[in-house]
Amino acid sequence: MKKRAAVYSQSRRAPPPAGLPAVSTPKKKPFNWRKLRMPAAIVAALALLIGAIFSVPRGMMPAEVDAAVKQAIEAVPPKPTFADAYERVRPSVVLVTSRPDDGEEGTKGMIEGKDEPARGTGVIMVESGIILTNLHVVASARRIHVTFFDGFEAEAEVIGMRPEHDLAILQAKALPDDVLAATMRSTGGLRPGDEVLAVGSPFGIGPSASAGVISGLNREHVSPEGKRLLTNLIQFDAAVNPGNSGGPLVTTEGEVIGIVTGLLNPTEQRVFIGIGFAVPIENAAGAIGLSPF
Repeated sequence: MKKRAAVYSQSRRAPPPAGLPAVSTPKKKPFNWRKLRMPAAIVAALALLIGAIFSVPRGMMPAEVDAAVKQAIEAVPPKPTFADAYERVRPSVVLVTSRPDDGEEGTKGMIEGKDEPARGTGVIMVESGIILTNLHVVASARRIHVTFFDGFEAEAEVIGMRPEHDLAILQAKALPDDVLAATMRSTGGLRPGDEVLAVGSPFGIGPSASAGVISGLNREHVSPEGKRLLTNLIQFDAAVNPGNSGGPLVTTEGEVIGIVTGLLNPTEQRVFIGIGFAVPIENAAGAIGLSPF
């Protein structure tokens, strides 16, 4: 029986006439960009050019492009400097002077050989005049004076202590017209190498600023009196000396991350050799009942 021809075909092309060989059409190969060898500099320049063409609206003149670029650059805030940090925190820093006597003429000090007043630094934490400083600055004091950044002087009294953190809480008995409390920042996320600024009155000279970096976290240090071990401290290398105790350790944004509490020195001169310690602000704020974070 003779085979019938198919009435349809899956191919879109007409079949070749009977007796002729089928002709295959070669497929077009995609262009291989890898075979186009061009110097890397030319490729990068072309990429920048193409990006510029598609990112700049049509019709903009070169002067308009320059103005747009300048505006974009000016919109980026400049990186804060140590000088900016100092100016921001300075109004919140006070000089703390503690006397072992009651200030009356002829009265001897409580500790033999220590009639001279002790000087340290403090930070205004609350605008009502609550000040944080180190406990070892005021531990033997019968009278305490604080000097604000504008020169205003007032007496202060100890209203609280945190011996485990070498912290004392002072209340100023009088205040200047303008009182600015410090801005605090959590120590979470701090890393060794982060820039910091220590502000205080070393040897009673101040206010003074010294810059450095965080050297380590979770350090331990024996208090200046050698009576207790302080833990969870921030180690830093900004220069501090006696008189810096109780002062703020701040970021370049001027935010307080710690209270300077001591320095490490194997000698009896108590001068700075590159290692200082600060109580984290979380512990310091907790001493006055603040929970800022």
